[in-house]
Amino acid sequence: MDIPKKYLHDRLVLLLLSINAFVALITSVLILLRLDTSRSDGYFVQYRANLGLNAYRVGSYVSLLSIIIFVIFVLSFHTLISARIYSQRRDVAVVVLTFGTLLLGLTLIVSNALLVLR
Repeated sequence: MDIPKKYLHDRLVLLLLSINAFVALITSVLILLRLDTSRSDGYFVQYRANLGLNAYRVGSYVSLLSIIIFVIFVLSFHTLISARIYSQRRDVAVVVLTFGTLLLGLTLIVSNALLVLR
């Protein structure tokens, strides 16, 4: 894929890409620092409000590592889509990167909430 030269010189695009990369890095590092593979009881990986007392679902550390894979996927997917569409519509490319920032921020909040509930 050929990235337009203007794409890498646009200040707003570079700002959003930097924010996305920073949030993705922070999310990954926080998850890795809080994981303890020796826990036998597992981690809370889901919250289902409609189940009442059984609202929390327990899983292994592999389920939390999948959040890191999700973060990498979101970062790369939004960057590629934004770079492809930039030459036709700059404003849509910026909106795609903004939605990526929103999704990465929500991922950080949700993963932190699940890891606090040890």
